[in-house]
Amino acid sequence: MRHRHHVFVTGATGYLGGALLGALAARGHTVRALVRPGSERRLPSGVPYVLGDALDPASYASGVAPADTLVHLVGVPHPSPAKALEFERVDRASGLAAIAAARAAGVRHLVYVSVAQPAPVMRAYVAVRAAVEAAIRDAHAAGDLDATILRPWYVLGPGHRWPHLLRPVYAVLRRIPSTRDGATRLGLVTRAEMVAALVRAVEAPALGVRVVDVPGIRGVKGNAA
Repeated sequence: MRHRHHVFVTGATGYLGGALLGALAARGHTVRALVRPGSERRLPSGVPYVLGDALDPASYASGVAPADTLVHLVGVPHPSPAKALEFERVDRASGLAAIAAARAAGVRHLVYVSVAQPAPVMRAYVAVRAAVEAAIRDAHAAGDLDATILRPWYVLGPGHRWPHLLRPVYAVLRRIPSTRDGATRLGLVTRAEMVAALVRAVEAPALGVRVVDVPGIRGVKGNAA
């Protein structure tokens, strides 16, 4: 029988959040969402929520318990090189806040959506996500947090379909030995694959810090770190 988890989700009204809430609830898990005041109407009907600021752990840490898992999905929408300052202000700050809130609430397992790395582009975005990963590892080293880190590159779905045009290019690059690894690491995944990978992460908590790259997100076994 599958163990039922109590999951606290930040970024619950975003691109992945709504679909994840529904998927978790459908599998019998208890979910609760962090939302800004006024955004609660964007949640699926009946989802319990906590009002707070994802950049300020003190504003919501007391509402995380009794969750055993915190899934952090907050980030700047439609990342681009022009948004480097926003990545610092939102992605880094909210990631560090989620770590602090999880530790304060006694949550053992953090699920964090990072980004594929190394990468030849989007350096500011990758650097911020890598910095949050480093903070997660520090928290684990302190002995009070395990984590699953998912590393997609681009997530296809509604409003995010143009990279389908690159599929023939990816197919060619995967056939060339010198570009095969990069094309695999920076491959495309669908929103459905991401949601399924997030559910798997919740249902099989990491012991330590586990990294799941693009092949793992697609359903192939990820690599441990």
